[in-house]
Amino acid sequence: MPSQLQDKVALVTGAGSGIGRATALAMAREGASVVVSDIDAEGGEETVTLIGDESRAAFIHADVTDPASVDALVTRTVEIFGSLDCAVNNAGVFTGERAPLHEIPDESYDFVMDVNVKGVWLCMKREIVQMLEQGGGAIVNTASCVGLVALPGVAEYAASKHAVVGLTRTTAVDYAADGIRVNCVCPGYIKTNMTRASWNDPERLALMKSRQPIGRMGLPEEVAEAIVWLSSDAASFVTGHPLSIDGGLVAQ
Repeated sequence: MPSQLQDKVALVTGAGSGIGRATALAMAREGASVVVSDIDAEGGEETVTLIGDESRAAFIHADVTDPASVDALVTRTVEIFGSLDCAVNNAGVFTGERAPLHEIPDESYDFVMDVNVKGVWLCMKREIVQMLEQGGGAIVNTASCVGLVALPGVAEYAASKHAVVGLTRTTAVDYAADGIRVNCVCPGYIKTNMTRASWNDPERLALMKSRQPIGRMGLPEEVAEAIVWLSSDAASFVTGHPLSIDGGLVAQ
């Protein structure tokens, strides 16, 4: 069976750990040359080491909230590997704090929206310019099941992920005729650093498992497999879709 991303060039932001790292590894395994990007240089370099083939993987430090940094990221990606076929806008944050809206500090809202929404916005703008020049491409954004349903106490995070779903759908329609597909994944409770505080707490872990009918937390690799598929030609007729990867959470 041929590799799903053979001879493609992929860019993954937030690839220094978690879903981003798992995605970079999966894309490399499926034949892609991969640019690993993160604000965390140590984590990003470690991902490149794990890929194990320096001729097909490179780390580029970038801050997705900075237009100049994003522009340089895409420019350097094309300089290194010659094109940009697949872009995974995965960089995201969650403060870990839960409170009703009126108690959430304004700075928390600004921080979450800057990374989770502005970051996706800036990355897509620059990626799309490159893909228009090439004649097409595939973009996958990382949203969340909280971009589809409510989760009490995380209004700023929910707002940011609903925005990612909206950006995905609208951009998909805007560029469908140009050969650019845009989708997003909506993970549920996944075992990453972002949820570490919860899965190290037996009571909170039990609660998370109970919310997902499949009865367990998801793994980064399970989300990565969906991202690889959405990025591949196997999903050539799929665009504007928020794909839930949540053990059945939003189906309830």
